[in-house]
Amino acid sequence: MFDLSGKTALVTGGGRGLGLEMAKALAGAGAWTVINGRSGQGLEEARKRLQGDGIEIGIAAGDITRDAPAIIAAAVEKTGGLDILIHAVGERDRRGTEAMEPHEFAALLNTDLTAAYAVAKTALPYLRRSAAGRLIFVTSIAAFAARAGDPAYTAAKGGLAALTRSLAVELGADNLTVNAIAPGWFATETNAHLAADPALKAFVDIRIPLKRWGRPEEIAPAAVFLERDAFRRNRKGDSFFCANQIHHSGR
Repeated sequence: MFDLSGKTALVTGGGRGLGLEMAKALAGAGAWTVINGRSGQGLEEARKRLQGDGIEIGIAAGDITRDAPAIIAAAVEKTGGLDILIHAVGERDRRGTEAMEPHEFAALLNTDLTAAYAVAKTALPYLRRSAAGRLIFVTSIAAFAARAGDPAYTAAKGGLAALTRSLAVELGADNLTVNAIAPGWFATETNAHLAADPALKAFVDIRIPLKRWGRPEEIAPAAVFLERDAFRRNRKGDSFFCANQIHHSGR
């Protein structure tokens, strides 16, 4: 049920953190997987780490928010096609409304939301050629629960969640599913300084029953679950679409 042998995948933002863990899981399940990130050196280091675990992946360096067509074409050239796309690219600006100018707000929306739309649009012709294409956006629980002083990121992720629902409805008839994975508090490299903050630990202890941050590797099975062959059809064998949101906040 969870064998992805013969499938091809691209994970943007796959050089580290949650993206890398999802890429590792896809490749471990048999998919020929390519990871994308801005740093070629960082991608090469990630590839070597996975090789140490007996997992082979390809790399396609470049800024996906600016050059999606070339990067996706390079990934397809390496794999021979595209069945699965996980878009895990995102930035955060933790400044409140009075500290952020409108053009800065717009810039973050461009990176976290508009670029996601551009990536999906660019990849769509390739995904349509697949027997059952899979598109996953990595959103955030910030799309549904806000904290003070984080307006741009919250708005961008809320928009990305809405985009997921819209594309799921639009593309489902073509047997192409669109889903979102919405991580909560994960101790990635980017969040390491926050995970070490005693004040935030107290907050996490109150909000999360396990009283800890999520571990990046814990999100990987969700990606494989959404790609599995059994997800394609209902019991009657009819095609269907999904607009699921998988939330994870350490619970």
